[in-house]
Amino acid sequence: MHKLGTDLQALIEKECRGKTHIKLTVGTLVDGEKTLQTFGATGEIPNENYVYEIGSITKTFTTSLLAKYVHEGKMSLDDPISKYADGLDDSYYPTLRRLATHTAGYGYLPATTWVGIKMLLLAPLLGSRNGGVLPDCLRVDEKRMKSLLLENKKEDKDYPWAYGNFSMGLVGYAIGKVSGKGYFDTMDDFLTNVLEMPNSYTGINPSRNLHGFSKKNKDIGNWDFEKTIMSSAGDISATAEDMLTYAQKHMNGELPYLALTHQKYTTVRKGLSNSGLAWIMTGDNNEIIAHNGGTGAFDSLLIIDKQKKLAYIVLSNYLINPHKLYATVLDEIKRT
Repeated sequence: MHKLGTDLQALIEKECRGKTHIKLTVGTLVDGEKTLQTFGATGEIPNENYVYEIGSITKTFTTSLLAKYVHEGKMSLDDPISKYADGLDDSYYPTLRRLATHTAGYGYLPATTWVGIKMLLLAPLLGSRNGGVLPDCLRVDEKRMKSLLLENKKEDKDYPWAYGNFSMGLVGYAIGKVSGKGYFDTMDDFLTNVLEMPNSYTGINPSRNLHGFSKKNKDIGNWDFEKTIMSSAGDISATAEDMLTYAQKHMNGELPYLALTHQKYTTVRKGLSNSGLAWIMTGDNNEIIAHNGGTGAFDSLLIIDKQKKLAYIVLSNYLINPHKLYATVLDEIKRT
């Protein structure tokens, strides 16, 4: 059983303090061995394979499925999104590669200024994002998607890396068109039958998902993406054990097409990090791949060191400090 480092253990205990209903699960994969620990407000509690919203870590699943279809010759990273969306004009539209690497120029389209401020700045004070209610900027149906594409024309170039949800929503939409089954059934099949994650799925299952709680211990439930375009950017629910299975597949070469998502496509921060297909990559050879996620009151982090063959997953049904968590886990990985 892998023992958490002193700094990470202290951070977890600090994050859990005073959060009456918190269930914070830390999973580690070291030399092929999985260790799962769940913490409550007063310390470690039994792990019951809780199902969490993983938020934007979903993007790495969407690009993993994209890589599978590219490997099978069903799609190309050079395909423009207009190949999969009817009703657009003859203008240039970004390629799947640019969409999957956040270089299409869309950024946080179609977020409003107020929603952005509220979610990014007020969330730590309020203990929830947008009051726990899915913001309108994430309610994008097919009609609105096409309107946004027509109204926000881009040039045929790589824009500076700018993180956002709309681009990944478009990738999921294209995957659903190619499969002929839609994104949700296609992803659920991928999760269960390819990635071997039996307790994970798209959307919310009210009888299984943990509820999220605010800083004041108020039950604010779950974000329901309502099976719209933005779902492929953030709506998967998963257990920590399943997430370690996912991490293992990204490091063991069992599914060779996953390596396509680990290639460097652009620079996120010069000298600090690069971007794969959704993944943020660091290390001398981009051997550390990572992504975090956040929904109404859930935070998540997945870090994989492919070279050392180890991974950490952290899932919480309260907001926690994602930057501090990332830095602490990364330090522990580097010392391992």
